[in-house]
Amino acid sequence: MKSKSLPISDFLLQSLEHVIIDVRAPVEFKKGHITNAINVPLFDDIERAEIGTLYKQQGKDIAVTRGLEIVSPKLVPFVNQVKKLSENKKIFVYCFRGGMRSNSFAWLMNTSGLDATILEGGYKNYRNHVLNYFQREKKLAVIGGMTGSGKTDLLKNIKHDNFQIIDLEALANHKGSAFGSINEEKQNPQQVFENNLFYELNLLDEEKLILVEDESQSIGFNKIPYGFWLQMKKAPIIKLDIPFELRVRKLVQDYTTTNIEALKICVKKIEQNLGTQNANLCLTYLDENNLTEVARLTLKYYDKAYSYTYNKKITQKIIPLILDTMNLEENTLKLKVVINSLDTYNDN
Repeated sequence: MKSKSLPISDFLLQSLEHVIIDVRAPVEFKKGHITNAINVPLFDDIERAEIGTLYKQQGKDIAVTRGLEIVSPKLVPFVNQVKKLSENKKIFVYCFRGGMRSNSFAWLMNTSGLDATILEGGYKNYRNHVLNYFQREKKLAVIGGMTGSGKTDLLKNIKHDNFQIIDLEALANHKGSAFGSINEEKQNPQQVFENNLFYELNLLDEEKLILVEDESQSIGFNKIPYGFWLQMKKAPIIKLDIPFELRVRKLVQDYTTTNIEALKICVKKIEQNLGTQNANLCLTYLDENNLTEVARLTLKYYDKAYSYTYNKKITQKIIPLILDTMNLEENTLKLKVVINSLDTYNDN
């Protein structure tokens, strides 16, 4: 018996606050999955490879028979596992194409007294939906400013006042620069990054302004989806202007507990841009634990790169916001004034 199914939009809407189960193999799940889904694989990676080989070499019937042999001992454990996960919530199931794996799993759950629904077209359909979503026009404003301006702190702080934000660096587990991986978790595969960005955007009101931090398209090895990236490049930029020495102090504060060897590795990444002499000076200062001089030297490089990039932003509206302190609350208040003055802002 074929299980009940839902198109992608209904599936995502109705699965909120319920349990989403991805029955694909762990290797598939790791590459990309619906945000908040739980992996309950019908087959492990080795089993999946075996069945795929049988399908190609001996045909569907042989592969299905072998699949049944593998799955049969797992049926009761599957039911017990999902009952613990669901806690009387509904079950929403998907595989890659919405075919045999998700239908079989949903049938088992429904037969066992649970309420399971599958995703039409499976994960493949979901991915198409995600990528198409990034083409949809949104009201964006970009928080810019030179390295050490506290952009991320301001973005997070203004969220407390009910402004809509997307923290791209948090989603990417990377701060965007050569030093961006320091004190961060390992980055996720590209599909996971895109799926999580889609999830966060989908929670927001598209009719109201969404604030993002100014980023290059690549944040570490994650890339901002092209459709969303193009919209960022057209959005107005609120450019924070903070004195050099205040930014030096900010960097020292951010990296003061960082392992010196990790900082050395990052300096070597930008040696060509810093110049051999400056890079060697930075390494010497790190040996002396003189983070202030390291910050000064690297900021000069980043400021130069930043100025070059901004001089090319001739099509974007750039709104300067001059700040003479790193006080988070004071700067947040001034930022709110600028945001509320934007023509695109909608406070309804």
